[in-house]
Order: sequence, then C-alpha cells, then structure tokens
Amino acid sequence: MFRPLLLPLLCALAPLGVAGGALAQMTPIPGPPPSAPLLEIYKSIHAHPELSHFEVRTSAIVAEQLRAAGYSVTEGVGVYPDGSRAHGVVAILKNGPGPTLLIRADMDALPIVEETGLPFASHVRAKDLSGKEVGVMHACGHDIHSTILIGVARALAAARGRWHGTAMLIGQPSEETVDGAKAMLADRLYERFGRPDMVVGLHDGSSDPAGTVGLAIGPAQSGVTSVDVTIRGIGSHGAAPQMGRDPIVLSALFITELQTIVSREQDPQDPAIVTVGSIHGGTRRNIIPDEVKLELTTRYFTDKGRETILNGIKNMAAGVALSAGLPPDRAPVVTILENESAPPLYNDPALAARVKTALVGALGPDHVIIEKPVTPSEDVGNFGLPGHQIPLVYYWLGAANPEKFKEAKAEGKELPGPHNSRFEPDAAPTLAAGVKSMTAVAISLLQ
Repeated sequence: MFRPLLLPLLCALAPLGVAGGALAQMTPIPGPPPSAPLLEIYKSIHAHPELSHFEVRTSAIVAEQLRAAGYSVTEGVGVYPDGSRAHGVVAILKNGPGPTLLIRADMDALPIVEETGLPFASHVRAKDLSGKEVGVMHACGHDIHSTILIGVARALAAARGRWHGTAMLIGQPSEETVDGAKAMLADRLYERFGRPDMVVGLHDGSSDPAGTVGLAIGPAQSGVTSVDVTIRGIGSHGAAPQMGRDPIVLSALFITELQTIVSREQDPQDPAIVTVGSIHGGTRRNIIPDEVKLELTTRYFTDKGRETILNGIKNMAAGVALSAGLPPDRAPVVTILENESAPPLYNDPALAARVKTALVGALGPDHVIIEKPVTPSEDVGNFGLPGHQIPLVYYWLGAANPEKFKEAKAEGKELPGPHNSRFEPDAAPTLAAGVKSMTAVAISLLQ
C-alpha cells in the first residue's frame, strides 16, 4: 500500500539532517502514485535529482513502487565506513523453487547544472558531502535505470507463470562516488536477503539509438582507483624562490612524469589510464605555498595494471621530492582511496551467452550489438564478489533519439553522453526497450 504521508515527511525532514540525507527543496515533494505510468515516474525522478549519499526521495519512490508491485521491500540498506546509513532498497519476490537473480539499478545524480532545456529539467541546487553548493542533474541516466527497475518489477509480478525462483531487485545508492555497492554489502546484504546465483544490470547511453542494446563478453569496463597526492614543499616569498622549495613546480614535474607510467611501464596490450582531474595550491601570485593537492583517477583492466599504476605514482612522487632535496618530513603524501575504487567489470561469458539469446529474442538480432570494453567504470562488479564468485552481466541500453543519432553520425558528430549537462535520453523508447529487454533476460534466467 502506498504511504502518502511518509514520502513528504522524509522530504520535509531531510534538510534538517534527518533520515541520513538531504534535499535542496524545503517544500515536501510527493512521489508519483503506484499506478503512475513509467514515463511520469521518470520525469518526476529526473526533475528532482539527488546527489550520492542523499537519495532520500528517490529511494522512497523506488521502495513504494516495488512494494505496490507485490514485493517484500526493505529500505535503508547500506552502511558507509563512517557509520552513516545508506539509502539502499532491497525488494524480494519469491516464486517457488529456482535460482535467485539480482537485478540492480542505481539511483544517484551528479553535481552538474542541467542545460537540456527540457520542460521537466532539473533546477535543483544542493550541498554535496563537502558542503559545497552545486547544481544537481541526472546526467548519467540513473533516473532511467530506477524507472526501468520499477517497470521490470511490475512485469515479473504479472508474469509469475513464466518463471520460477527469486527475483532480488536492488535500488543502489551512491554509484557516482563508487561506494554504494560496498555500503550495501557491508550491511550484510547477502547474509540478510540471500546470496544470488546471478547478477544483471544495464546502463543507458547516447552511443547507440533507443531500441538497441550492446553487450561485451568478458572484460566490459575498466576498474577504477582514486588517489590523492599532496606534494609538499617549503613556502617562501615569490620574489625569493631560492629560500624555499616550490611545490607548484614539483607538481608540474610530477604530472609530466605520471604520463610515462602508461607509456613506459604498463604493458601496451593491457590498457590503462592515469588522469589528474584536480589540482589546488597557493593563495596569491607572490607567495610560494607549502603544498599542492592533486586528485587522480586511474583505470585498468587487470590487477597487474592496478599495481603498476599505484607503484608508479608512489615512486614518482618520492622521486620528485628527492630531486628537490626535501627533508623526510616534507615527503609527498600518497593516499589510495579504497572506498572510492571499484574492480574491473567482467561479463561472465557463459551467462553473457544466455543474456544475448534473451536480448535477441526480445529485440531482434539487428538490435543487439557486441561491444568492445570501455574505460568508464562502475561499482556494480562488487555484487559479483572478489574473483567473480557470482556470474554477472551488465549491458548497454541505447538512449539516443534515433533521428538525432542518425543525423549526428552523418555529420561525423557525437551526441552529448553521460556526465554531460546536455545529456538527453529519448525517454519513452528507452524505457520501453529497457523494460522489455531486462524482463526477457530475467525470465530466461529464472527457469
């Protein structure tokens, strides 16, 4: 039964820090009723996005919709390293003996100001985990994913005669900060709700038109490890650099050296990336600061690649400090952010073959594309447990308007994709293909 008073209450309390999250809006915003069409649900979620760790309204909508579809639903699943609760949703539908299938959808949005011009575009501004005020947008399509999960839940509940086993539907928080899956597992997800036999999920994007899907077999997406580096120096006057050791110059040398990790230390047949995405140091033009802080993201497809990159970062930071003659107490600080890391995504070949058969049956052979591995990363692989203990398949869902896609290709251009302020999925056909394809996959695996 839909709880009409609970969702507005959560939204009203969230700005005060209640229920473990926050919303930018001070006025309660009710969610769509259980009978709402999927497109209406999608627009509602899109217009009111929430950052990672703050998915109060979105998780409540997902929970209410899955409960209305007949599932046993548990909210607030997940615990972060600092002890705070996550907004994970677990919905279970048992339908006799058989395998357990985990279907995962993520719910969080990005700190991006939306520029699509859509009538239901987000105008939300909120504070992130650091307290900085940012615009918020579903620029990675998680609103599509959450809505598809609701559609699949309804379809499976209505088709109980065609499958047997247990459907475990997961509304996952905090994918963009790469710690949501870990938070749910840390909250004893499988001990509490049962260990699945298989894991499946999907991600929309503009690289293919709506109505199509893409599937990689084997390596699918790179792993990611976030690294913070503090290059320390000795501050001095900008007019007397010889009196100090300039960490800005040392950082420039360090950044240049970093590029040789991939070009000279990594096996060229094992793709890897090292990117410095943020650098901060200094307060005025005539002051040499004491330190410079850098934020790095690294990508790799193997454990060996990860080891090579992380060792290279540490060694090069130490080498720069040594070359500057810095004392040991001014050595660089390299911090590996394990909680902002995720393993490479590997699509189990045997399971992928079964998924491909279901996708072809649902959409037709001309609408199923075999994809190459890509370097954007995902934390869904954590649900497969270390060493690929649980077979997992994650496929791509085309979301581009077919006509715009065709025109862009003819002009040699690409449509705005995920993490772009103009990312605009063609919602209706994307949702239809997503629900149809994932329902077909689920029924084929639950036999």
